[in-house]
Amino acid sequence: MKINPTIQSSQSVFIQINPTGITANLVPLGTSMITSGYEQDLYFNPGNYSYDPDGFPFNSSDWIYKYYCRIYGYHNDFIINSLNDSSDLSSCLINQTKYEFDERRFPKESSIRILRESLELNKTYQFMVQMNNRRNSSIYAIGYVLVQIKDLQRPMIIIGCVISTLCSSNLEYQRINPTTQVALYSYCYGKCPLNEIIQWNIYYQSKNSTQWILFPEMNFYEKKWFFVLYSLSTKIPYEDIQITGQQLLQCAANVLTGVNSVLQERTNVLKSDFDSSIKTPDDYDTDLESDWSNLKLFVDENHFSMEIINNNRNEYYQKKLTKQITNEVNQIITLVTNSLNIHLNIDQKFEINTEEIFVLLETISISSIFNKKLKQIGGVEIDFPSNFISSLNNNSIISLRSTIERLAIFEKNSNTNLSRMISLSLLDRNGNEISVETTKQYRIRLIIPRDPNHIISPMIYYNISSFNSTRHNQTFHYHFINITSQLPISIHIEFQSLNLNLSYLLIYKFDQIPQLNNSIDQIDGWDLFCPSNETHIHFIDNQRTIGHQTLIFGLRELNSNDLCLNSSNKTFFIPNESFEFTSDYQLRIFTSGCYYLNEHNQWKSDGLIVGSNTTHYQTECFSTHLTKFASGYLILPEMIDWKFVLANAEFYQNKTIYLTVITVTTIYIILMIYARKKDKKDLEKLGVTPLSDNQSSDHYYYQLIVFTGQRKDSGTTSKVHFVLYGDKNITRIRTFSDSQRKIFQRGGIDSFIMSVPKSLGLLNCLRIWHDNSGEDSLASWFLKYIIVRDLQTMETFHFISQRWFAVEKEDGKIERVFPVANEEEKKEFTYILSKKAFHSLSDGHLWFSIFSRPPSNQFTRVQRCTSCFVLLFVSMLSNIMYYDLSNEAKVKTSTNLSFGSFSITSDQILVGLISELISLIPSLLLIQMFRRLRSRHQRISPLEKVIPHYSLSNKNVTKKKKKKCSITFPWWFIFIIYGLSFLSIIVSIFLIIARGIEFGDIKSQQWLISVLSSFFSSILLTEPIKILSLTIFFAVFCQKSTNEDEEAKEYFDENQLILNNDEEYLHSSIEVSTIRPNRLTPNEIAYARQIRLRELQIWSIIREIFIYISFVALLSAIVYSNRNENASFQVQHLRKSFHQPKILSINEYWNWLEKDFVRNLRAQKWYNGKNVEYLRGYMNDTSNRIIGWALMKQFRIRAQICPKRMKVNSICRNDLSGSNEERRSFSPGWFDQSKERFSPSISQSFLYRTSEKGYIYEYRGSLSDLRNNLSQLHRLGWIDQQTRLIQIQMSLYNPNIQLFTFVTLQNQFLSTGSIHFQSRFEPIQLSAFTSLFQMICIILYLILILYFLWNELQTIYELKWKYLFQFWSIIELGLIICSFSSIGVYFSRYKTAKEIAKVFRESQGDLYINLQSSAYLNDLLTYFNGFCCFFGTIKFLRLCRFNRRLSLFSETLRLSMKELISFSMMFSIIFVSFLCLFYLLFLSKLSSCSTLFQTSQMLFEMILLKFDSNQLSRAGSFLGPFTLTLFIVIVVFICLSIFLSIINENFRLARQQSNEDPEVFLLILNKFLRWTGLRKRPEWKLQEERDKQMRGEYLHIMNALPLRTKQLVNQINRMYFDR
Repeated sequence: MKINPTIQSSQSVFIQINPTGITANLVPLGTSMITSGYEQDLYFNPGNYSYDPDGFPFNSSDWIYKYYCRIYGYHNDFIINSLNDSSDLSSCLINQTKYEFDERRFPKESSIRILRESLELNKTYQFMVQMNNRRNSSIYAIGYVLVQIKDLQRPMIIIGCVISTLCSSNLEYQRINPTTQVALYSYCYGKCPLNEIIQWNIYYQSKNSTQWILFPEMNFYEKKWFFVLYSLSTKIPYEDIQITGQQLLQCAANVLTGVNSVLQERTNVLKSDFDSSIKTPDDYDTDLESDWSNLKLFVDENHFSMEIINNNRNEYYQKKLTKQITNEVNQIITLVTNSLNIHLNIDQKFEINTEEIFVLLETISISSIFNKKLKQIGGVEIDFPSNFISSLNNNSIISLRSTIERLAIFEKNSNTNLSRMISLSLLDRNGNEISVETTKQYRIRLIIPRDPNHIISPMIYYNISSFNSTRHNQTFHYHFINITSQLPISIHIEFQSLNLNLSYLLIYKFDQIPQLNNSIDQIDGWDLFCPSNETHIHFIDNQRTIGHQTLIFGLRELNSNDLCLNSSNKTFFIPNESFEFTSDYQLRIFTSGCYYLNEHNQWKSDGLIVGSNTTHYQTECFSTHLTKFASGYLILPEMIDWKFVLANAEFYQNKTIYLTVITVTTIYIILMIYARKKDKKDLEKLGVTPLSDNQSSDHYYYQLIVFTGQRKDSGTTSKVHFVLYGDKNITRIRTFSDSQRKIFQRGGIDSFIMSVPKSLGLLNCLRIWHDNSGEDSLASWFLKYIIVRDLQTMETFHFISQRWFAVEKEDGKIERVFPVANEEEKKEFTYILSKKAFHSLSDGHLWFSIFSRPPSNQFTRVQRCTSCFVLLFVSMLSNIMYYDLSNEAKVKTSTNLSFGSFSITSDQILVGLISELISLIPSLLLIQMFRRLRSRHQRISPLEKVIPHYSLSNKNVTKKKKKKCSITFPWWFIFIIYGLSFLSIIVSIFLIIARGIEFGDIKSQQWLISVLSSFFSSILLTEPIKILSLTIFFAVFCQKSTNEDEEAKEYFDENQLILNNDEEYLHSSIEVSTIRPNRLTPNEIAYARQIRLRELQIWSIIREIFIYISFVALLSAIVYSNRNENASFQVQHLRKSFHQPKILSINEYWNWLEKDFVRNLRAQKWYNGKNVEYLRGYMNDTSNRIIGWALMKQFRIRAQICPKRMKVNSICRNDLSGSNEERRSFSPGWFDQSKERFSPSISQSFLYRTSEKGYIYEYRGSLSDLRNNLSQLHRLGWIDQQTRLIQIQMSLYNPNIQLFTFVTLQNQFLSTGSIHFQSRFEPIQLSAFTSLFQMICIILYLILILYFLWNELQTIYELKWKYLFQFWSIIELGLIICSFSSIGVYFSRYKTAKEIAKVFRESQGDLYINLQSSAYLNDLLTYFNGFCCFFGTIKFLRLCRFNRRLSLFSETLRLSMKELISFSMMFSIIFVSFLCLFYLLFLSKLSSCSTLFQTSQMLFEMILLKFDSNQLSRAGSFLGPFTLTLFIVIVVFICLSIFLSIINENFRLARQQSNEDPEVFLLILNKFLRWTGLRKRPEWKLQEERDKQMRGEYLHIMNALPLRTKQLVNQINRMYFDR
């Protein structure tokens, strides 16, 4: 007690439980009255029909039976006192002896048969049986039955209560409670005709009367009773079922709601549930069937944090529990309704109404369902159509069961968390569901309500009136909706204008922007919103959204309401003018769906249609079948779900999108720094260079623009001189030079000013040369063309070259004369193409121009770089916004063009055009604004800086060109441009990150791959092809327009240079020349050509050596990087793990399998007894994971070929072959048929699999299951005397070293009785590239192989058939063939590895993957790589040909080739003869001679004198030493001596013969030593070069003397005679 705990009180009650007693029945079910024929035997069997109500079995032998009889209504007492007493029977039986006992039963008195004609006609008899217990006479039981005797034979009709406790046996009638429903049933007992119809007549006693009155309308209840019922329904009354069913459903529904509400995020997770879900189970095992350790069920995409895994694991088990409880609830509902169903008559209803579930059960006829309307609690409505298809007729009685659950089953993709779940079923009288289907015209209408407490999001306000659409030439304002869903959804657009007097037009189209230009057929739908106080709703049903991912709809404000007045015409005008919104509006868009639950507890929507009466609080659905239904509901956010973005903005969840933006931004910054530096360097190339030999007294000026080619080694540092010829005069030898900057660089354009005393007139030709003074390749020069402009008359003259000025190129000339090009020459295709191609690429290609823009162009590299990245970010933004649309275009059924596996659709093209146009327009505007900026300072012509007193205004220009007026921007506008650029980049980055977070990391990676492929294909392929194509087009068809020099135009424009305050031109005055022109003589040119060709030969050799060393290095890097250094350790470890001792019998093999082998297949507990967690599928070493499971394959021979068994069991002696292999399937135990049932793994192991070609047992399940299965296979004799080969195969993956291993353990059961074991462990590295370095090496290797192949093809073309007779040609061919073979095998292995990786990734290693084909390809690749390394290393000897000593080996082999071939033939004959001799003599005496191969191995050891002669002596005392001596003398002494003589003789000849020019190697060596600084040039060599240079200058002066004399005479003539 609470007041005083020390006070205690107790009470006790004794309860005695007595048995109920036996119910004695003479006939089945204890029916109180039966009818029998006069000529019909009457049979009573209380020993069989009696029963114990307590449920214990009734034993008829424990009782003593006494039968009594009386005529009902005549005698009050029974007159048959004893079975054996025949006295006084005349009053009951006519014939006293016509009854008998059944002798077949024990005791025989347990049944009695009253023979026919023993009872009087038309009388009623009452029989009684009294049964006394043999062991306890105080226990007895009495049973009664009334029998009516009729004239004809009547079948016995048995009547009983469905609930037996409601009907007492042996009573004529009984009373029941008026509120209690009693279900009766009857059946015919004995010989009954098939067409017998039982008709019920039910009577009731009227009040205050003893008469029985027939119950009315009995024909309505004919054949309306159950015959097969659940055990529960036959034992519990209606009231008990009602109470119990309601409590059971309430309890089950509460549990289901408690679990489901957690998944629906309505309640928090209980800590106990969470702890139990993450706790390691007691029966934990690392097999693949264990859910707890299967992390792929719990990871969220690529997020592997333990917090996410534990949360998802808890959710997984919550779902699993929900499904279990749902099934239990369904079973309870079925059991309760079936139990209640037998108590309900027609039009009776039964309801169970709890807080969590509502159940309605109603018994009706099937004809009354037509057009039936059900309105239930919570707003649920079910309307049946007027017609549907059923297997029952219209008069059948059925039960209608409907349930309503407060929460629908959770599923992420269905959005059913706010929906009620309703169920509707039709049941027959046996409780089976009736299949009901309706047509599409007659559907079942359902109203599924939602949670009335959910909060509806407000409408989104759009401040559209501030946006001027006319400025952007828009006819509609568009909205984008992402409708991506795994299940079809309907769309509901709610629109409300702030000005209720306005009308609006809505148009929409799926996956594309709706364009209402010419026809209404170009859109998918439209609607008209007329003035109204209510919210406008436009509905799009779920059938129209199937197969689409986006919906784009446009709104337009209408100017008049005429359309609303004529809206019944369903037509409207097509607007083609831009508009402006005068009022803002609000939008709210939500989706809904109708779903049914399939047999896998998954929501599906097949055949369901969402109705237009769907609102925020209910969904109208139309269905053609009956099952469980729920509705989906979701209010769509804006285009970017900012709540989701902010909640999932962590870096580790979105690494791809963050790293992409960071990387691109970093590249932009680096390129900006590079561009700024290059812009400063470009200023050094600007301006005009005055020639250093200009005279201050000369005032007639020419501008020379020199274009150097783009070819390799086109630039030069040699001194270039020229002479210009005119019809009036010629110039002296002039020199191009500039002390401030480098000139004549590759691809360079150099402008010079030349002054002459007077005009040269019309120019005729140009003589130009250089002195070949440049170092190595800088001595040569490729001149494209030269443009000369007369600055006084502004006439231009073109001198087209397109030739080399080089001693080693073409004709070897370094001096050429070019005439002035006429108009036809200037229109030639090659000339125009050479002028425009590079300029178009360097200036027109935006990305290339960052690195190669013309220096004189005003559009700087920094501005180009900014424009490029604005274009990049905007295109990335448009691409990521339309990415879902582009994906949809891939699967939509539209016009497509396919090339093998690659296909492109019209929708993809449209999406690409849209995204390109979105990004192209702002980039073009940005580029034009940069190009049209005006200079901040006044422009100064470069000619005015270098030419004294030069001014354009003072020149007489005969032809003035009109300048086109163009729009320009002031200098300060550059700040606005950069501001817009940076703003565009920042906004694009922000939206790209937000969209990428919505996508998730995996989808972002897919998008990034798409963007990168599009980007690189555009800048490397599309843009260059487009520019070159346009260049070729204009060069061919528009020669007049392309004849203008666009490159030279920049130099002709005097005002095109813009310099800042800190910048100035390099040349502001004329410098005095100190360079003397030099012209080489023909002998000097020939000598220079010889020296240059020798240098080229040296460089060619150096290049060959470098290329081949690089090739061998790449080959070694590829081959050895493909070999995992841990592979050998892996093989050693696995060999120890699966070590098999010496096995002599099948039982020993089974013992090894059950103990040693199986123990290694599963990771077991740690040394401290703790479970090995998160190592699902791992072996016991906890390092290697089994991919799927291990296989044990058996190959057998046919049983028919074995000899018949005698008294002594004989073992099969035949070996396995293709003809006697067993390929039939058996039952367990190798029987043809077996009645015993086994597990599927045991049964399937006796079935022959054609695909795997053998009998296979799969090691699947826990460790205990594996051991039990192996023990059972052992017991069934899976391995017996007909087994010839057992292969155990498994595929392993070691994630620590990223290495796959294919394991094969093979036991061969030989016909001799021995068991031979072989093991094979094949490490496989399936990754295509182990590192970025290897990928680069493979690409370079492919390039070099193609380079070698091209060289060999050229050699084959030159040598023809002689090519095949050269040693190094065979080596080259072997290297190329092996290289291409290895490449082919590599890509084949890559394809196989890709397929394996796909299966491995999708299954997470849970499926068995046979790596045998990959192992074969891996071995084949290893063989080809080995031969590549062999041939590649051998080829190093060819590089030794440049040194006489190192080339002796190859030369010796070449000279001795014929003799060695002859010797090899002779030696082969002798060796084969000894091979046959030793094999036949010592086959059974020496193990080394057991096979031909081992015999040949022994002979080679004898040649090397590494053989033990005692073995031959023991094998044969005479033959052994004799054959050994004979072999030593003939082979070792004679043959080897001949071989050495051949080598020595040819080695002597090779030393005598001279090799290639020995100076080549010395020149290479000296050049290398001088380049490294290890050796300096001798003083005499330097002095010789200085003397040569002095002689050249002297000769130059002497050669120039006639020219100088001629110039002097001309000057005197001008001064004196011209006057």
